Amino acid sequence: MADEVQNVEGAPEAAPTEGQAPRRGRGGGGGRDGGRGREGGGRGRRDDRRPRDEEGGEELIEKLVHINRVSKTVKGGKRFGFAALVVVGDGKGRAGFGHGKAREVPEAISKATAAAKKSMIRVPLRDGRTLHHDGLGHFGAGMVTLRSAPAGTGIIAGGPMRAVFESLGVADVVTKSNGTSNPYNMIRATFEALGEQTSPKSVAQRRGKKVSDLIKRSGVSDRAAEAEAAAVTE
Repeated sequence: MADEVQNVEGAPEAAPTEGQAPRRGRGGGGGRDGGRGREGGGRGRRDDRRPRDEEGGEELIEKLVHINRVSKTVKGGKRFGFAALVVVGDGKGRAGFGHGKAREVPEAISKATAAAKKSMIRVPLRDGRTLHHDGLGHFGAGMVTLRSAPAGTGIIAGGPMRAVFESLGVADVVTKSNGTSNPYNMIRATFEALGEQTSPKSVAQRRGKKVSDLIKRSGVSDRAAEAEAAAVTE
């Protein structure tokens, strides 16, 4: 009888032990460990995507230049709309601008950013910091003048023009804006001047000569011309 009582009393104790073990296994291995495994895998995939985006050149500098709010009076009140002007660039000689309109500010900015990415242009830079030569741009009532500058000058520009050069990657430039202060016309005039920029390498290819031959005409010695031509990368 003592043995039977021990067996009967031991049976209920063994049943909960067997029932609890699978619950701990599912909670520890399937729920927690499995959840951490999936989260870890997800974080790994996101980290892998970031370098590819940077290598693919998709990381762009976005500058919001201007937001204009307009209102239309309708029956029952006023209906507001927003227009955004955005400049984007990669900081390595490519930049573009675009504008977008929407009922909400974030949507207008997203439209302008998408339009700016589609209209990006390549601008040759000297030493990766300034323009190769002076330029003049004109659009509507706006007129801008761009001048190359020595190292350490900085970006001497105001308003919308500064956003263009910051996104373009220019470190030294001197600008002057005459006429209207409308940001749309100033941006268009600036990009017209940037579109006329040429590099010594492109001019030499167009004329069928070497870069050193073009530099020699400015009174530079042969060695200095060859060294300067070798330093030209764009």
